[in-house]
Amino acid sequence: MSSTSIAWIYLTLSGLADVVWAATTKLSNGYTRTSWTLISIVALVVFLALLTQALKTLPLGTAYAVWTGIGAVGSVVCGLLLFGETLSAARAAAMLVIVGGVVALKVLPA
Repeated sequence: MSSTSIAWIYLTLSGLADVVWAATTKLSNGYTRTSWTLISIVALVVFLALLTQALKTLPLGTAYAVWTGIGAVGSVVCGLLLFGETLSAARAAAMLVIVGGVVALKVLPA
């Protein structure tokens, strides 16, 4: 596997760890619940470590946009599944725009 492929795996895992961080930060209730606070801190360290490794190889603009897109869409999905948030047609369309932008940044030449 090439170093670029590994970097994309790191970036994807970092984006997923970012979603875990966001969800556990909410579950920590303002860092007043110890177990969720600790999980949140671990997720933060993991996503930073993986993002750092990915950025050694990938272009900054593309990598950060893809990472942010994973975090944004993943957090919306997490909110729907775990926190009873609602999905309107407008929010669904916005998520599709984000995914489309992320895919375009990944596949288009730099």
